[in-house]
Amino acid sequence: METSSGHSENIFINRFLDALWMEKGLSENTLSAYRNDLNGFSKWLESSNKIKLEAVDATHVLAYLSYRLKKKYSPRSSARFLSSARRFYAYLIRSKIIESDPVALIEAPKLGKSLPKTLSEKDVEAILAAADTNTAMGLRDRTMLEILYASGLRVSELVSLTPGQINLRQGVIRIMGKGSKERMVPLGEEAISWLENYLNNGRADILKGTMSDALFPSNRRSFMTRQTFWHIIKRYARQAGIDKPLSPHTLRHAFATHLLNHGADLRVVQLLLGHSDLSTTQIYTHVAKARLKDLHSQHHPRG
Repeated sequence: METSSGHSENIFINRFLDALWMEKGLSENTLSAYRNDLNGFSKWLESSNKIKLEAVDATHVLAYLSYRLKKKYSPRSSARFLSSARRFYAYLIRSKIIESDPVALIEAPKLGKSLPKTLSEKDVEAILAAADTNTAMGLRDRTMLEILYASGLRVSELVSLTPGQINLRQGVIRIMGKGSKERMVPLGEEAISWLENYLNNGRADILKGTMSDALFPSNRRSFMTRQTFWHIIKRYARQAGIDKPLSPHTLRHAFATHLLNHGADLRVVQLLLGHSDLSTTQIYTHVAKARLKDLHSQHHPRG
């Protein structure tokens, strides 16, 4: 297989990714990240050492990490590369293709604990209000934003929703998350109200008589891409006059942080977000604590 750059992709990468998909049911985005990490290493090996991925030792891995450092790759991306390499070489050992693991004794770069960028409740309200709900597209966008903030869904989960995943009577969404793990997520009265309005007054206008499995169809009446919805969020943030750094998961981060600020239990937030490990959710407690410290310093007489 040839990549777009003409680089010949290592056959073991494809076998490894196929095995990951069958064993773990990982998302296409996750598999793509593994592919990019391993292809980048393979391309560097061919250009600098003329050897294949399955022939490397620890010195090659360390040299590649040094190269990444000189090229100013972030410690986080290098840590992710090492994680991909560990899994890949563990697969090669299990498959009896190699005998020793070249990354077994290599430590990942030290990472500072980065806090998710989040928005205040006032910021969120401004973004939600920016859509023109007198149009079918604006009503769709407002409903998507309301659901995203009310439920903490991943953007990929939101844009892939079908009508069959929604139970308006019970007020929940059935989500098949990472690793094919199902969870039920409550919506709340405000999001349910907007969803009912959209289903009654917006979706049919967008579909114009065509059939679609997409709950929130694009203007082409098919499933919207993550990138398209990301541009929608940025557009409404600009309209709302918000110039804070944003990410596709900005409203997901706001959902988790605002829940904790209002006293929600960390394990409940973990379940709602679909995190398999509580430590993944715990970073939001740092955001919440930072917000509480700001409030204390601003409003307490001895702050």
